[in-house]
Amino acid sequence: MNSYLKRILNARVYDVAIETPLEVAPNLSARTGNTILLKREDMQPVFSFKLRGAYNKMAQLTPEQLKRGVIAASAGNHAQGVALSALKLGCKAVIVMPTTTPQIKIQAVSGRGAKVVLFGDSYSDAYQHALELEQQNGMTFVHPYDDPDVIAGQGTIGMEILRQHSPPIHAIFCAIGGGGLISGVAAYVKALRPEIKIIGVQPVDSDAMYRSIKTKKRITLDHVGLFADGVAVKQVGVETLRLCRKLVDEIILVDTDAVCAALKDVFEDTRSVLEPAGALSIAGAKLYAEREQLNGETLVAVTSGANMNFDRLRFVAERADIGEKRESILAVTIPETPGSFRKFCALLGRRNITEFNYRFANPEAAQVFLGIQVRDQAESGELVEKLQNHKLPALDLSDNEMAKLHLRHLVGGHAPEATDEILFRFEFPERPGALMQFLNKMNHSWNISLFHYRNHGADYGRVLVGMQVPDHDKQALAEFLNTLGYRYWDESDNPAYRLFLG
Repeated sequence: MNSYLKRILNARVYDVAIETPLEVAPNLSARTGNTILLKREDMQPVFSFKLRGAYNKMAQLTPEQLKRGVIAASAGNHAQGVALSALKLGCKAVIVMPTTTPQIKIQAVSGRGAKVVLFGDSYSDAYQHALELEQQNGMTFVHPYDDPDVIAGQGTIGMEILRQHSPPIHAIFCAIGGGGLISGVAAYVKALRPEIKIIGVQPVDSDAMYRSIKTKKRITLDHVGLFADGVAVKQVGVETLRLCRKLVDEIILVDTDAVCAALKDVFEDTRSVLEPAGALSIAGAKLYAEREQLNGETLVAVTSGANMNFDRLRFVAERADIGEKRESILAVTIPETPGSFRKFCALLGRRNITEFNYRFANPEAAQVFLGIQVRDQAESGELVEKLQNHKLPALDLSDNEMAKLHLRHLVGGHAPEATDEILFRFEFPERPGALMQFLNKMNHSWNISLFHYRNHGADYGRVLVGMQVPDHDKQALAEFLNTLGYRYWDESDNPAYRLFLG
């Protein structure tokens, strides 16, 4: 403990790193009934805390070692930290990255002057190759977490937290991959303020530290989840495991939906977009506060990084409300009779519908896939009960991974029995009552044979509707479309409709 305290106090990080702010998350604090403080490591020059440890390690090297250069294995934030540190110290840096590394990360590293070597399909492959190159070229290997100097560099985060907030702190939450961040923070905080809980957070599918502490030895995971790629580590460090066993009070496991909800929470409070690993601490703090029924306590969450891949944002947006229990996914069976669809929508009330999928398949009953916003899980249960009481069997699929990932995009198909079907695409204004206005104006003898709607976050909802309209009603159809007041397009001759739905 004394050794690490001395290392942290003497750590050289501020040549390249900044002292990041400790900010209140007002909306999240109000919702949880506690003061949630965000330690904004996502604001570092490389958008991650990794710069601290990498530079502190490299700043301790002798001139001779710096002359020979450094080498590291990383597919993400550590690579950028080493590259920037090498640029500052004027030494050569080689970063071994898996061949699967996205081009944007390769460019971020090479843009800071480091040489990138692509090798293998995983971090483990890249790591082994880096060790070989280290021996061949006499370079110094900069480990991402299992090194006392790296750990001490990360420990300066704990030092800043205690300096920035002297009043009582109930707990500090840190994401855990290999364990360098939480080991450094815990080493400093427990030496000075042992009453503060240090709580680690890991994804349920990348829980190497959780399992290693439980079994009291380093275990190697066969597979790791890649959504929170910043903590996708199969094996933790020897030193980090020793420190975590001694200093960490608890490790909390969270799922992907909880991480997506935390990403949304931080965006709403700060207008910043974290990477999934950067939001782990917030997800853990929320779960802990709810589990312990905390009120009026101060919780600190380290937002460890913001190197988000842009193409993940759509997935995050889809899953955030589910993770917060503010969206329910339901499967509802309604009678295949004119008017039943309108009755069903009336029962939903003025709740915001996020998704609606239906395709005619059976002349007796219709299966509807529904996404709907709710206040909490209790309201979801009340809605299911309400539908059941009106003889509309309903099943809550909010925890069904297959339904959330795949089924919601696959509802549809050909419907040979949907005679006289025509297909229209509409733009509905995103306001309560828009769907009921459509249904009330529509001829109640026309059967809806297809309905698809998704909330895209735009001003208008895009809706695809199939209706069974006999030839003798075509004039009435024209009048309906003209008086509706919504923009529309006739898609009945669209080749995609003919191929997959008609």
